[in-house]
Amino acid sequence: MKPPTTLLLFVGALIFFAAGNVRSDASDHRYKEGDSVPLYANKVGPFHNPSETYRYFDLPFCVPEGVKDKKEAFGEVLNGDRLVSAPYKLSFRNEKDSETYCKKKLSRKEVEQFRRAVEKDYYFQMYYDDLPIWGFIGKVDKESKSDPSEFKYFLYKHIQFEILYNNDRVIEINARMDPHSLVDLTEDKEVVAEFMYTVKWKETETPFEKRMDKYAMSSSLPHHLEIHWFSIINSCVTVLLLTGFLATILMRVLKNDFMKYAQDEEAADDQEETGWKNIHGDVFRFPKHKSLFAASLGSGTQLFTLTIFIFMLSLVGVFYPYNRGALFTALVVIYALTSGIAGYTASSFYCQLEGKNWVRNLLLTGGLFCGPLFLTFCFLNTVAIAYSATAALPFGTIVVIVLIWTLVTSPLLVLGGIAGKNSKAEFQAPVRTTKYPREIPPLPWYRSAVPQMAMAGFLPFSAIYIELYYIFASVWGHRIYTIYSILFIVFIILLIVTAFITVALTYFQLAAEDHKWWWRSFLCGGSTGLFIYAYCLYYYYARSDMSGFMQTSFFFGYMACICYGFFLMLGTVGFRAALLFVRHIYRSIKCE
Repeated sequence: MKPPTTLLLFVGALIFFAAGNVRSDASDHRYKEGDSVPLYANKVGPFHNPSETYRYFDLPFCVPEGVKDKKEAFGEVLNGDRLVSAPYKLSFRNEKDSETYCKKKLSRKEVEQFRRAVEKDYYFQMYYDDLPIWGFIGKVDKESKSDPSEFKYFLYKHIQFEILYNNDRVIEINARMDPHSLVDLTEDKEVVAEFMYTVKWKETETPFEKRMDKYAMSSSLPHHLEIHWFSIINSCVTVLLLTGFLATILMRVLKNDFMKYAQDEEAADDQEETGWKNIHGDVFRFPKHKSLFAASLGSGTQLFTLTIFIFMLSLVGVFYPYNRGALFTALVVIYALTSGIAGYTASSFYCQLEGKNWVRNLLLTGGLFCGPLFLTFCFLNTVAIAYSATAALPFGTIVVIVLIWTLVTSPLLVLGGIAGKNSKAEFQAPVRTTKYPREIPPLPWYRSAVPQMAMAGFLPFSAIYIELYYIFASVWGHRIYTIYSILFIVFIILLIVTAFITVALTYFQLAAEDHKWWWRSFLCGGSTGLFIYAYCLYYYYARSDMSGFMQTSFFFGYMACICYGFFLMLGTVGFRAALLFVRHIYRSIKCE
């Protein structure tokens, strides 16, 4: 059995395991009246800065006796979750009315800390029986005043819980802050805060199996669906226009080319060849920097495989709302297991290009995506440590990631590389390559690499930009995204448009007798990643309220890695499509 096949079986087993077991994180407890139901406080942070979160008790709330940290799963830690036992006691079906759980004298320093948090719109997040609870810790009273020095700052001191149950199970929980029970934080002086909570229980007929539907349906509201379907229609129109362009223009031109070249062969033999047939002896000349080229294809193929498996998991319902850390766990594990695909693809293609130093090529493949990602992580993790934020990974988690890379990723990469080297596949070129390269004629400026990349990236980006907003609002905000089927359709459209536009530009490049299409097709295919990064700038400044050094560095740092991954993946798609096309047209004519 070949190593790539073994890898696919491994990943298939992983998906089966994940689909069957990932919901075990969701509470399936049954309770009797008076039973203690687990309530954990997770984190606090500025509402507009989703990456900048802190431990709940980093703010000077009352710390109850015997506070215990919940043991988090690997993905929860990556997600920045740090759950601790909350100060409230919400026993099953036990109602409480304005019960005081703590009376605390806040020092001037603590008042200032709370005021700064209220000013930045701090929210808190808790989990009750694995159901999320959100709320703001205070409010700013501006009273139509424009001068910030005249604003008043208040801390909420009374939280009201409304819990819905069905027989012996918790179905839903809502938290509301009492707007009339406030602590004035405006002045720098000591104040006494009496923290209270109220608990009300109501019976509901909603079955336990549908208790998460409330969160999943928030992104499926009619007005949201209309926009999503408009996005799909917009993308489909783009694909149809592009397909029609290729079918009517490119195929007609190709047909004329084939007829012209056939007539030329029947006419005088000394007639000079023109167009793309003229460069048949150079079109399959191997590109420069072949090791880097093969490594890019290997990394792009791995990322493409990773994306497909993530979509498979999402479509079977693994990434349901608030399944804490499931996506991060899947990304790390599947990336590690698919590293053999990168090794096999890069090594086999490098050997097809008659490369000799396959070991160096394998090292380059392993570090091409992981290297920039690792450097970005080191910088951002240092920033998070400086801020004492929960986004800073503990030392133990970093050790686990290093062990996964050392014991799984690297060995599978080497095994895939050895299998690729031993495959002894030869590059299939339908025409012979001449000994000396032909000189490329002078070309206008718009046929150079950068203008071609701009044209190639614009169409695929236009097919996805509407959906991008919802993805950004989910990843870098507090919206929930669950319409994975629509996202998968958009992804397929993205692949089709990328392949089509790369093929079209490759044909025009060859028709201009420019035979250096290898790197050009890869760069044109991957240029959509640059457009997505440009959209990041627009989203940050025009569509979000993110601010501060930590949030800014996290946003642009990790988005640079994601867009770089898109560049490698779509570049691979573009080159593969161009290679199929070039082979096809040169196989269809007779060349001496």
